[in-house]
Amino acid sequence: MEAAGGLLARARPRRAEAVRLRKRRSVLYGAPGGRRGGGAPGESPRLLALAVALRGLNCALVQTSFVPDEYWQSLEVAHRMVFSYGYLTWEWENGLRGYSYPLIFASIYKVLQLLAKDDVQLLYFCQLCSWFTWYSCTRTLTNSMETLLTIFALSYYPIKGSKMGSSCKYLTLIALAIVIRPTAVIPWIPLVFNHFWQEQKKADLILHNCIPVGLVTAGTSLIIDRVFFGKWVLVQLNFLKFNVLQNLGTFYGSHPWHWYFTQGLPVILGTHLPFFIHGCVQAPKRYHIFLMAVIWTVLVYSMLSHKEFRFIYPVLPLCMFFCGYSLKQLKAWKKSAASFLLLSNLLPALYTGLIHQRGSLDVMSHVQQLCNNSYQSQASVFIMMPCHSTPFYSHVHCPLKMRFLQCPPDLTGNKSYIDEADLFYSNPLAWLNEEFYNDTLLPSHLIFFSVLEQEISSFLALKGYEKSATVFHTHVPQGRVGSHIYVYRKKAEMNHA
Repeated sequence: MEAAGGLLARARPRRAEAVRLRKRRSVLYGAPGGRRGGGAPGESPRLLALAVALRGLNCALVQTSFVPDEYWQSLEVAHRMVFSYGYLTWEWENGLRGYSYPLIFASIYKVLQLLAKDDVQLLYFCQLCSWFTWYSCTRTLTNSMETLLTIFALSYYPIKGSKMGSSCKYLTLIALAIVIRPTAVIPWIPLVFNHFWQEQKKADLILHNCIPVGLVTAGTSLIIDRVFFGKWVLVQLNFLKFNVLQNLGTFYGSHPWHWYFTQGLPVILGTHLPFFIHGCVQAPKRYHIFLMAVIWTVLVYSMLSHKEFRFIYPVLPLCMFFCGYSLKQLKAWKKSAASFLLLSNLLPALYTGLIHQRGSLDVMSHVQQLCNNSYQSQASVFIMMPCHSTPFYSHVHCPLKMRFLQCPPDLTGNKSYIDEADLFYSNPLAWLNEEFYNDTLLPSHLIFFSVLEQEISSFLALKGYEKSATVFHTHVPQGRVGSHIYVYRKKAEMNHA
């Protein structure tokens, strides 16, 4: 009996430690469905309901634009897939993008079409405590889907010292993320290698998980792209070749190597930054692999000249783990710190979601009105703004004649190449006079940023254009982007529009 009692006494601390581990994982990953958490019964369903309600509100309160890809690489492509009109950018002509992601939205469009419910309001795909997550997560960017799949994958990732992970599930989610956006592989390289290193049955991991998952997802992606491209295209390889190996993304701008460390990561973390640093110092060693994944990802992206905030968005969930661990360690200051984070993120979230850069979307409602009368067949729109500044047919949903300034990169290596948008902005007045040498070529409506108005005012007056709408865009105009967007229409057409 004494021996049995001794064994029982030694087993209790182990069970207590196991319970603590389960609770930590529950806090870290949210314990979906309450299946894997260590909290009270009903806690996870309530948390899930709260999260769904929050994202529903998030969706309603994001009414601004972020970057062109949220429309041009998803909704515009899907619109063309279903309704047979829409614009495909140069990436699609060169096989750098795959149809797997737009197919999600195309399926929704097709259902609406079959139900005869494809009016423009329904075709505005709903863009469902971190301000950057609030700003980005509900957008139709591939980066947002990449981040979402990363979060789900992390919930199944096998942490050292725990047997609660699922190799097949997390590897499947990673594979799906890579199909949608090939750069999703970057943050997972150290995590997968860490898993492989600690895995005792390495051969089983490769033969029973890695190879089957890779073959199924890659095969499905190939078939989907074969159907829509009409030929075999390995878009993931083309994407990596263009953006990583050839580094041709510099055509769209470049930043210094340290930009992600000095601006990118601090901006997307915001007021979470000090908590992130504190959490990195306090977190146990077994969680350092997540910090390594963050550092590795930022370093890799730092080697590429073209940089954007959204590129490192997928590491934000990893950073938030350390922020949460920091709050846990603060104990007496926990509630005050949480209140500070909530209040300090509320203002930038609401401002960027409701006000900043909303003109790009609002102006399309003016364009869409041209579809609602008999004037449609005579109407035409020319968007004289930096290329892809607004959505296109996905937000108009009628075959209206529309045109915009284009800026595809030159893939032939011609160093003297200048795209149409740069040619226009080098001398807008001369470009317009040369392009529209005959009045019959003039569009019925012109759309441009307010900063351009004075420079082309003589052309507008000479050709008989009059301002018909002024749309607010941003409080911080920069370069070619103005504070407002103007809509001009020809005076002779005013009785029809």
